[in-house]
Amino acid sequence: MSATNSGITPEPGFSYANQLLFYSRDESKDENGNRLPVTGLNYVLMDMNSLIWVSQKKILGGARYSATATLPFAKNDLTSDLHGNISGGGGFADSYYIPLILGWNRERFGTRVMYGFLAPTGRFVPRASNNVGSGYWTHALSSGQTFYLTKNGSLTASTFEMYEFHTLQESTGVHPGESFDLDYSLMAAVPRTNGRLQFGLVGYGARQTTAKTDPHATVPLDERYAINALGFSLSGAFPKQKASLGFKYFKEFADRASFQGYSLQVTGSVHF
Repeated sequence: MSATNSGITPEPGFSYANQLLFYSRDESKDENGNRLPVTGLNYVLMDMNSLIWVSQKKILGGARYSATATLPFAKNDLTSDLHGNISGGGGFADSYYIPLILGWNRERFGTRVMYGFLAPTGRFVPRASNNVGSGYWTHALSSGQTFYLTKNGSLTASTFEMYEFHTLQESTGVHPGESFDLDYSLMAAVPRTNGRLQFGLVGYGARQTTAKTDPHATVPLDERYAINALGFSLSGAFPKQKASLGFKYFKEFADRASFQGYSLQVTGSVHF
């Protein structure tokens, strides 16, 4: 989601952004990256609605303060070749809030530092097969950087890092492992009379950094997932309309202890 322009702070004022995300995974990988003979299909469809506010004043050496709230609706399904449909649910999912964002926009780079938290607002019942939420809180520290590799800003490189701290899952005592996430991109821009077109390469990765714990587990839960993906992005900015549109496609590879597949993202935003 944050592979492109991750270090750039929007213009002061209010903005609305919508992200339609689709994940489809049909290969199950073990902890060594080998494909398991019994697999299935896992898909997630999310519609994420974000409200963004950026302050007028600058603080701390020219930083602008901003904050966001993201309200998602999700539908998910997990089907096994052997056991058929295992789970699936839909509705309002876990919401994400970033009350602290500090962003510095400079001539040749932009950077942001953030604290956010994922609230368990989605439906969660232990052992239910139609959950939409996770049943636990997540605290996230993150940062984004965008570098203008040419003087005219036609070539940019962006990186985004996030570390996630999870709390105990409601009513189960399960403590999910912590994780580190990385998004990145290399984008070229083509100026147009009515806007700006960007296209280029994008990617993401995720690593589980600590083991999951479960008070009811009979064996140690040492397995940790790893996710890798590469793809391409196309986006357009339209200053007169104060709007933007974007598309991203990612193909996952060399995953471990996880499902593997692809993801599509369609994004749009408008500034008020």
